[in-house]
Amino acid sequence: MKFRPLHDRVLVKRLDSDTKTAGGIIIPDTAQEKPMEGKIVAAGAGARREDGKIVKLDVKKGDRILFGKWSGTEVKVDGDDLLIMKESDIMGIIEK
Repeated sequence: MKFRPLHDRVLVKRLDSDTKTAGGIIIPDTAQEKPMEGKIVAAGAGARREDGKIVKLDVKKGDRILFGKWSGTEVKVDGDDLLIMKESDIMGIIEK
């Protein structure tokens, strides 16, 4: 892929949510909510301060993140459905 977000934006691939509840009930596609968990595919260099210096992002390519339900803009890159969002839309990094 030849796409690099600018400034403090990141490109995110949604991770698939579970299609089965803990009790074993299968949830149909039409009733499922979009997952709010994703993996960063690409990240910009960072936000530019008023004095011109760049502040690096806290996230990097490969991080698993949690973001808001309505965060980001859906884009299609190389046939993949991805989200592009600002770092401020990210709620946190999921660590294992």
